[in-house]
Amino acid sequence: MLKFFLNFMVVGLFLYYKLLPYKDRLHTPYSDIFQVLDKIFYRLIQFLKPILKPLKVGTGLSVDMTQIAMLVVLLLSINFL
Repeated sequence: MLKFFLNFMVVGLFLYYKLLPYKDRLHTPYSDIFQVLDKIFYRLIQFLKPILKPLKVGTGLSVDMTQIAMLVVLLLSINFL
């Protein structure tokens, strides 16, 4: 059951980052699901942002390391269960 939840969180993390710029345009059932994911991931992001700075990968390009760190932790958790 825990593995299922962690897999759901991996998919949720992916969808959260894809839909974040469009959260005000989501239909009601999807908006409700997004709000639940937002409550979970927003707190984690705010906790990790001061610790993990964006990684500069090119001129004017950087990668948000908080997303990668959360993904790695979730995937490692799934492997060790």
